[in-house]
Amino acid sequence: MKRMPAKDFQDLIVWQKAHQLVLSMYRFSNNFPPKEMYGLTSQTRRAVLSVPANIAEGFKKKTKPDKVKYMNIAQGSLEECRYYLILAKDLGYGDTSQLMPQLEEVSKLLEAYTASILNSGS
Repeated sequence: MKRMPAKDFQDLIVWQKAHQLVLSMYRFSNNFPPKEMYGLTSQTRRAVLSVPANIAEGFKKKTKPDKVKYMNIAQGSLEECRYYLILAKDLGYGDTSQLMPQLEEVSKLLEAYTASILNSGS
């Protein structure tokens, strides 16, 4: 089944899932100790916000290389988030078992979206 082309970034499933990841990560980081407000809490939120923001920005770029560049930045931010989740778990700040599969799903969707950009005719 062929999907209709997205009219804006909010139509992209990868963006929708990345946005849900942001909401989940914000809820998760609310439980970090107050001493982490300017450390891990801030870094985690900055990194996760970068994912849907770069997908949105890349969506409007005109050339394949520009679009792919923003998707690569989003993928890099996802990996940064992966590390912060590992660190938070190791520090005993919370259970990441619900977040890791969410992160993995966004990563796979982002890889697929990037491949579709590279393989598109235009």
